[in-house]
Amino acid sequence: MTTPHVNSPQDRWLDAWIDQHFDEEVHFLQALVQVPTDTPPGNNAPHAERTAELLQGFGWQAEKHVVPDAEVKAYGLQSLTNLVVRRRFAEAGPVIALNAHGDVVPPGEGWTHGPYSGEVVDGKLYGRAAAVSKSDFATFSFALRALEALAATGDAPRLQGGVELHFTYDEEFGGELGPGWLLKQGLTQPDLLIAAGFSYEVVTAHNGCLQMEVTVHGVMAHAAIPHTGVDALQGAVAILNALYAQNTAYQQVTSQVPGITHPYLNVGRIEGGTNTNVVPGKVTLKLDRRMIPEEDPVAVEADIRRVITEAAASFPGITVEIKRLLLAHSLKPLPGNAPLVDALQAHGQAVFGEPIPTSGTPLYTDVRLYCAQGIPAVIYGAGPRTVFESNAKRADEHLVLEDLRKATKVIARSLLTLLRAP
Repeated sequence: MTTPHVNSPQDRWLDAWIDQHFDEEVHFLQALVQVPTDTPPGNNAPHAERTAELLQGFGWQAEKHVVPDAEVKAYGLQSLTNLVVRRRFAEAGPVIALNAHGDVVPPGEGWTHGPYSGEVVDGKLYGRAAAVSKSDFATFSFALRALEALAATGDAPRLQGGVELHFTYDEEFGGELGPGWLLKQGLTQPDLLIAAGFSYEVVTAHNGCLQMEVTVHGVMAHAAIPHTGVDALQGAVAILNALYAQNTAYQQVTSQVPGITHPYLNVGRIEGGTNTNVVPGKVTLKLDRRMIPEEDPVAVEADIRRVITEAAASFPGITVEIKRLLLAHSLKPLPGNAPLVDALQAHGQAVFGEPIPTSGTPLYTDVRLYCAQGIPAVIYGAGPRTVFESNAKRADEHLVLEDLRKATKVIARSLLTLLRAP
């Protein structure tokens, strides 16, 4: 594809509209941050209702797609409503979907600004999901509003196709009841997708993720006579040591995707025992294994199961149950993503004043679900250069508002490039 023309009069018009409405965009994001969406527990329907109400103020009727209660509960969540906004400029032409997720991990401790405050200090907006990814509810909504406003002017170019906003609520649990559910129900089938991301790179690949629950069974006993029991915690320690030893081996496996280094494994939760004076009879571990795009998920899972089984066999008397919780495949670029990449890079460089490279990310995202349906996709939105800088999943998560402003301009300009009729 030819490099898009940038800084046209229409591009500058979009920029000016976004500048004029930027205070409104910030207030929109604050309102979204102020409605908690901690997942777990995953009671996220109220946020969808609030978002739909705010979108109605823009003249849009958001479709509310309520996931059946039985499916939500079986998934370990409480309530889930996905939102879709459709804006057609012409019947013929591509449909570009913009997807961001509203669910987040609980805030945890250590905040110096309220996790649901949306407080703005020194040009930064604070709150859980301020950066990942309620920020892109704002980026995508105001980019579309700017394009609508341009289309209503007499000087607007003729547009084809349309835009869909997909605001979903289970990325933290794998996306199967968010984008996965919308796609499976036949509620959407866009031609291209841009999903929530950060401003200084276009992400075209990401890691996969395997999450597993390992339950170690021993035999409870009084701590005064421990020989009458089998210590499940000591058995779990043997398994943990074997799992952690894998990280050393994983460092020898290198990905060829820029931005992705090597596989790694994390044990994020441990539960077990009944009291300090009782030999633990049961311990449960939950682990997360990140897979680089070059790895085979089937082989990875088989190897993890082998490591656990062999370690358990080294501690007589224990038994183990191994349960897969999540298998999220990695994202690999689809050939049709070139128009997205070209537009975002060209306009990104024009707006930010520096090259916007393509890259991979060690995260896993909902984007893989779109690509599995043959929909070319990339990740781009409002945020810093790294996840670490934003404090995502840590205390004092925040978004630099100037990144929000500029990313909104990049998305609006790119939509214009992609939808401009020949």
